[in-house]
Amino acid sequence: MRKGAENRGMDSLGKTLVLIGLAIALAGAALWWSGRNGGGFLPGDIVVEKRNIRCYFPIATSIVVSLILTLLLWLWRR
Repeated sequence: MRKGAENRGMDSLGKTLVLIGLAIALAGAALWWSGRNGGGFLPGDIVVEKRNIRCYFPIATSIVVSLILTLLLWLWRR
């Protein structure tokens, strides 16, 4: 195998890892920001609170995250 072909594979892997790292950093920043600003609960999320128990069912949040990920993956494969 030639060095040039091997180098292109490593360049591609490096770029992919950088993009994944940036995506994780952006997701972390978004979660941190929404937590500090009282976010995290969308209309449609179900919260059941009893005496000592609190159950949270993030239905609307799951749908929104699913739509965003579907759009991003569709754009990436295009």
